[in-house]
Amino acid sequence: MKKLLFFLFLSLSGVLFSQHTISGKITDSDGHAVPSASVTIEEPGKDAIIAYSITNSKGEYKVTFTTTSPNVDLKIKAFNQKPFLKSVSNSTQTSNFKLESQATEIKEVKIKTKMITKRGDTISYDLKAFESKSDRSLADVLKKIPGIEVNPDGSILYQGEAINKFYVNGKDLMEGAYGSINNALPKDAVQKVEVMENHQPIKMLQGKVPSQSAALNVKLKKSVTMTGRGEVGIGADPFLWNVKLTPMFFGQKTQWVVNYKTNNNGDSVENEGNLLSFGNRFEGRRGNVSQNSWLNVEQASTPNLPEKRYLFNSVHYLAANFLTNIDDKKEWELKANASYTNNAVTRESYNLVSRTNLATNQVFTTETSLRNKLYTDKVKGELIFTKNAKKGFFKNTTTFSQFWNGNRADVTRNNVDAGQSVNSPTTSFQNSLSTIIPWKEKMVNLMSYINYQDDNQSLLVRPVDYLSFANKTTGDKLFDVNQEFVNQNLKLKTFEASQSVNVGFSAKNWTFTPETGLDYTYNKLNTNLLGLNTTLPNFNIDNYVNDLKFTTTTPYAQLGINYKNDSWQLYSNFPVKFNNIKAEDPFRNVSKTLNKVTFEPNAFAQYSFASFWKASFYGSINYNYGDINNAYAGNILSTATNLGSIAANTPISETISKGFGPRIEYRNPLNNLFFNVRYNYSHSKNNLLASPSFDDFGSTIINYKVSDNTSVSNRESVEVGKYFPKFKTNASISGSNTVNESVSSQDGVDFQNKSNGQSFGFKFNNAYFSWMSLDYNFTKSWNKQDNILNQIKSNSYTHNLTAAFYPLENNTVTFNWDQINSAQGPNVYHNAFYDVAYQYTWAKKKIDFELKWLNITNRKVFERFSNDAITQSYTRLQLRPSQVMFTVKFNFK
Repeated sequence: MKKLLFFLFLSLSGVLFSQHTISGKITDSDGHAVPSASVTIEEPGKDAIIAYSITNSKGEYKVTFTTTSPNVDLKIKAFNQKPFLKSVSNSTQTSNFKLESQATEIKEVKIKTKMITKRGDTISYDLKAFESKSDRSLADVLKKIPGIEVNPDGSILYQGEAINKFYVNGKDLMEGAYGSINNALPKDAVQKVEVMENHQPIKMLQGKVPSQSAALNVKLKKSVTMTGRGEVGIGADPFLWNVKLTPMFFGQKTQWVVNYKTNNNGDSVENEGNLLSFGNRFEGRRGNVSQNSWLNVEQASTPNLPEKRYLFNSVHYLAANFLTNIDDKKEWELKANASYTNNAVTRESYNLVSRTNLATNQVFTTETSLRNKLYTDKVKGELIFTKNAKKGFFKNTTTFSQFWNGNRADVTRNNVDAGQSVNSPTTSFQNSLSTIIPWKEKMVNLMSYINYQDDNQSLLVRPVDYLSFANKTTGDKLFDVNQEFVNQNLKLKTFEASQSVNVGFSAKNWTFTPETGLDYTYNKLNTNLLGLNTTLPNFNIDNYVNDLKFTTTTPYAQLGINYKNDSWQLYSNFPVKFNNIKAEDPFRNVSKTLNKVTFEPNAFAQYSFASFWKASFYGSINYNYGDINNAYAGNILSTATNLGSIAANTPISETISKGFGPRIEYRNPLNNLFFNVRYNYSHSKNNLLASPSFDDFGSTIINYKVSDNTSVSNRESVEVGKYFPKFKTNASISGSNTVNESVSSQDGVDFQNKSNGQSFGFKFNNAYFSWMSLDYNFTKSWNKQDNILNQIKSNSYTHNLTAAFYPLENNTVTFNWDQINSAQGPNVYHNAFYDVAYQYTWAKKKIDFELKWLNITNRKVFERFSNDAITQSYTRLQLRPSQVMFTVKFNFK
């Protein structure tokens, strides 16, 4: 780590040492300013631009560059002006130039759009320069643009970091849930994609409070566009269906998207409603609403494969998103979003596990077969009022969610059969308000957040004999074998409120934001366990009941300090928090309190230099105190194999986390080269250590003990991407090295864990040939783990190859190959999957007819082996069989 930091410091120091800036003003022969003139810096004798600038409306320019050459060539070009060339010294200087008038003769006009252009902090990509014949949606093309990645969940990364906003024609219709537009917006409707670096979404804060995140704006060809994508498909083995209907409208005042999708072919379309990004803290609070899942059935694990390979589903997903301006100035927006999901998922797996008891060195083996039915039934509604103007900001978000989820499991463990079920209805309501009011030369920001959630869960396990937990004193069965089933009930009510006010004022390039606020959380937990063997000697049923109140009250005061100029950006906060935590359960004799004052600073700084370079650094200190999840004293049967509690006298959990990391980036749209190098360090320390113990049936009892323990992580990574326009090829390589150290405990024995992993990745796509396009990416990883028993080495390899051939006009044949390999010692598994598709396009109507054959070799199971020395596990998972689908795809016009 020290060597890497030293290397980065030397590299940056060397660059900064030779960095110079030339600035000045350009005028014509009459002394008038020349706007939009290009000023480029080149090394003598080399036809390569090392830096450039565009003059503003006053004819002013400023260009920063780095080179070891003693002199550089300064070139100026402007419309109706004679080109200018001068050799200047490699030094910081102010130089004004007067150009000679020269009429620009236009013999022939050819309109040719540059594939990548940069203006200020905005980089624009011409979509047609990157598309291939087989691409249909925006997401298809985005994956091929240098510097941009699209994750399997639909989230978009720029230079390895998630974007903070997704706009269409400058409007944020989806409020972070942009997956449906990305997947269904036809590429032919898009003129270009703009990446706005360091994007501050609140107009009042632009130029005052910087941002480290980028945003993406999709600019359509028409200001009023009715479009969208649709698919209707059927298939066999067994009967399969797939329907996707996503019409969308983008106008100057109104935008809307309606999305209905249903299938049973392994496509998890309901995830398109997930929030993938959300502006910044000044917009209030908003996130994906989820249940507090305390109770669950035993669940089959999932393989490290594309979801379409193993997901047995039957899903219906309906969503509607609407935006309209409600005033003539187009400052106020009303957004209404609603969605409904009904999904049933089936999973099957076989698992053979051997665990070593560290206290006795005994080895216990558990053999388990699992079959799950997992049901999701939820509705969500959202109403958002927004005003985002230079002279005022207001945003109020109201969200309501209702879940009626339930899971089922049929289990055979060591030849004992069991049925398990969980019902978990949840009601959730949130309201977030944030407003910024101008007050003379200052800004007053008021924020309020309220959250209420009611979780009710019930776990039922039958027969009672399946549960192997025993009374430690007598060895007798803890559960009454005369009962038909065991039933764990749990109710959790959560109320959360956060209120704050801050005042922002600016002085030159600095903005100071003092803030005060109060965060309050109240939890009420009630549990009871039915089916216990109350005839046991010294049995106390109170040990299996909870009536816990957990309250956190945190007043705080903080100072935000921000700075922004042409080269520097600084975003920092210095909060002081007064933490007051109280846990009370008189029934269980629990009374815990914690009162601590903490200082939790965080900062991000970025320096832009030499036109295309950026160096940044972040650092933070954070204190996290325990919640109700580690404060209850009555035993809870969280699953049929996990029974646990926290001792009444165990203190409240305390964790202090520290992290920092530098990063250097280079983004040059002139030669289509992008790369970044980064280092991340994190350190956390906790006062409690979980120590699970296992019996010979595979069941777990978890205990917590007071023991300071730390975990440390160091990660270095690099990514380089280059687009070759002559060959219509985009290629990138990436690599990383990660070292983790932590403390674990099992069976009352503490031990150190250390792991060291490396990964290397390569991505490549090519559309040079008229008869073929190719997409290929692979990842190779290695890992070495050391713990109390021995050292374990493992490696894995995955790749995806998609080749599309165009033998005739409007005909496409596509071949897809997924390969997933894993190895650990003598256990080596190769999992290959092949698909083939034929597509005919009715060009006049823009309709595609596709016949697709998935999993040609009919691979039905996925195998893997894992070994951390203490636990060895072999898993066999059920996969989707070979299947054939016929699909009609079309655009909405």
